[in-house]
Order: sequence, then structure tokens, then C-alpha cells
Amino acid sequence: MLLLSQYGQKSKAGTGRCEANPGRKHSMKERIGFIGIGSMGSGMAANLLAKGWPLTVLAHRRREAVDQLVRAGAAEAKSARELALASDIVVLCVTGSPQVEQAIKGPEGLASAGKPLFIIDCSTSNPPVTIQLAGELQPAGITLIDAPLARTPKEAAEGKLDVMAGGSAEDFARAKPVLEAFAARIIHTGPVGSGHTMKLLNNFVSMGYSAIYSEALMLGAKAGLTPQVFDSVIRGSRMDCGFYQAFFEFVLNRNENAQRFAMVNALKDMSYLASFAQAASVANPVGAAVRNSFASAVANGKGEAFVPALSDVIAELNGVSLAVPAQQPTAAATA
Repeated sequence: MLLLSQYGQKSKAGTGRCEANPGRKHSMKERIGFIGIGSMGSGMAANLLAKGWPLTVLAHRRREAVDQLVRAGAAEAKSARELALASDIVVLCVTGSPQVEQAIKGPEGLASAGKPLFIIDCSTSNPPVTIQLAGELQPAGITLIDAPLARTPKEAAEGKLDVMAGGSAEDFARAKPVLEAFAARIIHTGPVGSGHTMKLLNNFVSMGYSAIYSEALMLGAKAGLTPQVFDSVIRGSRMDCGFYQAFFEFVLNRNENAQRFAMVNALKDMSYLASFAQAASVANPVGAAVRNSFASAVANGKGEAFVPALSDVIAELNGVSLAVPAQQPTAAATA
């Protein structure tokens, strides 16, 4: 027997589950739950709400972001279990695999609701853990796909993120309208786990650039070449790019918000990459070197600083500074 759900979709009597039917368009959108209202998640959730998706959110640390969403029309759940009961699709935007597993499998987690769910994990997680978790959840009627993000909180607020999505073609088709609420580029990378793998490779390239820039700047400072001279050569050349420009917005102008990605998270991602390489039985010496650069920063108490600050850490560890020295007053000015 089929009943009409409160959102205009057909659901099986007694289950409350909306049946996925990619072949036809529903008159109303599926209900979205969102866990991870942080610097990225707040903008993503606001876009979902603004574009007409029924939204339920769960607070963690940023109470003010949740309050803004509630004022804009979102509902608030007191636990992941309560959020699951109110949702058809749940978007996760948390730190990594441990937080994802806690949100799903914890005592009051999503799985404890005992109902079918469609989970979109936008975190940067460990691919083998994602693949294993998806397999464990499937018998309970819970589908997990990975859809990690690229770009910054600015693009999250503008709805212009990049997404790398791993899952079956059918699952990708169901997720895509949700992802389109906050992303401008959405790439289907393959089966479950492939999105998280591609995200690690993406971050390896970007964190690799960061480590190279930092070491090059330190060597230049040792030789008396300022960051301004370095930039005058690289900017506008074939080695210039958007990532370089954002990194040097900090180096040259001390704009700490140019790249809002903490070095402790960079170390986490490079550690996931090392684990992935070990599981694949391959040597990745460059990845190890990049990881060690961020490990040094975290070990020196700079983990919460954003990635471009690695340039200062590497310089300081080698006895130089990248800061522009303050001009000394001239004799005439002090006379």
C-alpha cells in the first residue's frame, strides 16, 4: 500500500520512507538533513535553504550559524538520530573519517534511527574507510556516497564549490540536484571511494605547491631575495595560478583569510594519502616530504594557522623572516 508523504512523494505504508524514483520528477523536494555547520557547511546549508530544500540542521560548535539558518526557515534537531528521522537525504561536512563514523554509527547516530537514508559525505575522508562503511550500511538500507569539496568558504557561500562525487550512476543522479545547490562544478569520479581518493590527490597537489613555495621563499630569504622579488618573477609567468595568488595574498599582504584551511587538516589529509599509498604498496617520497612539512608546523604549535602560514614556519625554523622589515627613521627625521 502506498501513502502520500508530507512532501508529496509516495512512501510505503508504515515505513515513512520516500521511494527514490529517478525516472520521474517529484512535485516537492526531498527533505535534507545537514551535519557540520562550520566555515564551509554554513554556506552550503544556507544555499540549500535558499534554493527551496526542506532543511534540518544539527548544531555542534557554531551556534550562531545554526541560529541564522533557523531564523531563515531551517528546523533544528537535537541529535543525529532525530535529524535522520526528519530527513530523506543527509549531508555530512565534518573533519574526516572518525567524525563521519561517529555521526553515523554513534549511540545517537544516524543509523540508530533504523530507517533507510541517503548520505552524502562531503568531508575529506580516508577512502578505504569510506568504502568499508558504505558496505556496512547497505544491508540497513542506508546508501553512502562520497562527495568531497574543493575551493573555499567564500565559494561555499556563493554556491560555487567544486565537488568530486563517488557512487553508482543512479546514486549520483539522486545526489546531483542537492549538490547543485552549492556547487558550480560537479564531477562523477566513479564508484564509492573514488571521490575521496581524488580529493586526496587534489590536496596533495595543492599542499605540495604550498610546501614548495615555502621552501623556495626560505631559500630566497637566505640569499637576500625578498618575497616581493620572488613574486615579481613568478606572477604572470607559466608558473602563476589561482592557488599561487591566494597563497601570496598572505605572504605579501598578510591576509590570513586568503586560504582558510588549517594546517592540522592539511596534515590529516597528507596522512590519509600516506595510508592510501601504503595500502597500494607504492613509494610516495614526495608525499612524505609534503606531509613532514605540515607535521613540523603542527609540532611547533601552528596547527590552527592557515596553510599559507607554512611559509613563516619554514622560514623561522631556518632562522630567517619573510616579513617586510619596518623602515627605520632617517637621521633627518629624528633630528
